[in-house]
Formats: sequence, C-alpha cells, structure tokens
Amino acid sequence: MTMTAIITGANRGIGHEVARQLAERGFQVWVAARNSDSGNMAAEKLRKDGLKAAFLQLDVCDPSSIRNAFTRFIGEQDRLDVLVNNAGILLDESRNILELDRGDILSTIETNTLGPLLVVQTFAPVLHEGSRVINVSSGAGEICGGMSTYAPVYSISKTALNAVTCQLAHALHRNQVAVNAVCPGWVRTDMGGSGAHRSVAKGAETIVWLATGAPASETGKFWRDKRVISW
Repeated sequence: MTMTAIITGANRGIGHEVARQLAERGFQVWVAARNSDSGNMAAEKLRKDGLKAAFLQLDVCDPSSIRNAFTRFIGEQDRLDVLVNNAGILLDESRNILELDRGDILSTIETNTLGPLLVVQTFAPVLHEGSRVINVSSGAGEICGGMSTYAPVYSISKTALNAVTCQLAHALHRNQVAVNAVCPGWVRTDMGGSGAHRSVAKGAETIVWLATGAPASETGKFWRDKRVISW
C-alpha cells in the first residue's frame, strides 16, 4: 500500500523539499498550498522527476478551504499517513512588540497557530494507528531556550504552536497517532534569506525523519536535528 502525505505550504522552501524527500521514499505526496498556480507548478515539478505528487488547494486561514481540501482528499484516499503543517508567515522580523499592529498580530497567529490546529481537526478522521503529524515550529518560540526580542508575534505564534502540539499529542494518543513539533533551524528560503547557514535539505531532514524513521512512540516533543529540545 502506498503511503500518503500532505504537506502544507509545499509549493516552495522547506515544504517543497519535504514533499520531494517523502516522494523519493515512495510516498504519494499532496502538495498543499493556497496559491493554485504555484502549487500546481510545484506538484508538476515533482511529477516530471517521476515522483507521485498531486496539488491540493488549501488555505490554512480559511476553514471552508480546509474542508474542501478534505473532501477532495477523501475522494481519492481513505487514509493519511503523514501530515506536515509547514505553512507559515513572518511579518514582524524588524519590529518590537510595542510597534505591532493588530492586523499583523492576528494574521500571524491565524496562519502559524490556528491554521495547523484546524487542519488536524479536519483531517483527524483519516489519521490512523501509526500516522504522524509534524508541526514546523521554530527555536524563536522556545521559551526555555531564552526567547529574545526577535520577531515577537512570530515567536509567540510558534510558542503557541508548541502548546497546540502537546494538546494534540494527548488527544490523539488513544489513536496511536504521533504528534511532534520541529525546529528546522535557520534555512535558506524566501523566509530565512540567503544568509541562512542551512540548506533546505538540512532543514527538511528532521521533519522527514519524524515522518518515516523515528520510533512511533515518540510523541508530544520538540525536536531539532533528531534530538529533543526544550520548549
């Protein structure tokens, strides 16, 4: 049976690399993205390399879009093995928390925190024993690691995503679904910039490991470089 994976924000960056690496391991990957043009192009790029990939229109900020994506998915698949919540935004890199406007605060939390939660809630019926959910978080949200003034609302949204990860891990434990958060590190993407010291392949490494190679008993934890880090 072919394993299935949905990766949100998979039209570029870390998400696209995760989709590629999973497809290279034999997965049928669903390239989930808000923008249909870039999402279709990303899926087609994988198919041209002989990989199994399909585009799934999904805006994590739009509940109706998430529901429509679920309807499309279950029209073709009856189970989901891996769900990677990768879609995210960074709007406040150069501002401190006293300068932030309400719109940017709400948009960031809606995308980075609420979006992954709604996606898991919607797709929970097709998760099964052995399924894995991976939330792409950030060391910027690591309170115990010494949160600084960097990108305050982005950091807060990732701290909240870590809390969502813990809650989901407990809620899905009875179904034997593993739920974990990952810090991919500072990666050379549109968000990370050209000065970042990690390649997208390295940024995807631990995500793919949690999706394929990590013990299924590992759940409710925060990871970097295949090691548990503090919240």
